[in-house]
Amino acid sequence: MDMTDFRGLATVLCALAFTAVVIWAYGPSRKQYFDDAAQLPFADEEKSADE
Repeated sequence: MDMTDFRGLATVLCALAFTAVVIWAYGPSRKQYFDDAAQLPFADEEKSADE
């Protein structure tokens, strides 16, 4: 196994890791979690009289 084989293997492993993270982040099971996290900055705002 020379350096070229190692670089090719590293590229394949990095591509697989990237694909796994993308599938995890955009998977339907994570949607509610990310929607809740997106609303956190607004959680401590007081309600106005109009609402």
